[in-house]
Amino acid sequence: MEIREYFSLGKDEQRRARDAIRMADWRAAAFLHDLLQKSELREHCGANTRLLLGMEGESLAAFCTLADRDEVDSPLTPWIGFIYTFPAFRGQRRSGELIDHACALAKKDGFPCVYISTNEIGLYEKYGFTFLRQDRDVWGGETRVYRRKM
Repeated sequence: MEIREYFSLGKDEQRRARDAIRMADWRAAAFLHDLLQKSELREHCGANTRLLLGMEGESLAAFCTLADRDEVDSPLTPWIGFIYTFPAFRGQRRSGELIDHACALAKKDGFPCVYISTNEIGLYEKYGFTFLRQDRDVWGGETRVYRRKM
């Protein structure tokens, strides 16, 4: 899998990536697509936000963000979010590759750890994350915050 950064792509490649994200069977992907379509992802998630695209040839296999902030109003940073793998590529550790890449970028940027907000239990532990705390998301719901130290 080749990992590319959305904001380093040309306009046509960005459009193809947005179109692929729009096709994901996940409500948060539709939200991400809208943010990209309106050029508001960095406004929403922070100026340093990266959208990592896991490519298999011309096909988008998986994606995630590495962002200044996520759905938790917190001084913790950076956050890995919008983690998604398309059904045809599931079970091949594509998300793990993206998470490892995002962690390497965060480490290179000088961060000692990264965070994930989720309601999943038992999923991100296999990628080296540990439960940090229960918190509230920006919509008032409960979420679990996980941390991975570098």
